[in-house]
Amino acid sequence: MSHFFNRLFAPLLAYLDQGDEPVDYRPSHRTILKAVSALFLVLATALLLLGISTQQLGILLPCVVFYAIGAVAMVVATLGSDRAVGRLWRNR
Repeated sequence: MSHFFNRLFAPLLAYLDQGDEPVDYRPSHRTILKAVSALFLVLATALLLLGISTQQLGILLPCVVFYAIGAVAMVVATLGSDRAVGRLWRNR
């Protein structure tokens, strides 16, 4: 299953893995990235539920943005190499 997801997200992971410069990576970066991505996904889900209950369509754009940020962060935190996590931290 991991091989499937690695192939699916290969363009994103390859972009973050490129380069030869040294990266500043600590194991805590990966842990914090997982926590932040989980928070973004929870926030997006809460916004979606709020938008559905109030029948407001204007909430969809922030919901999509938060889901995208959370998904990218979760993919990099779980499947990315140390270089990818370090570059994501450096790029902020």
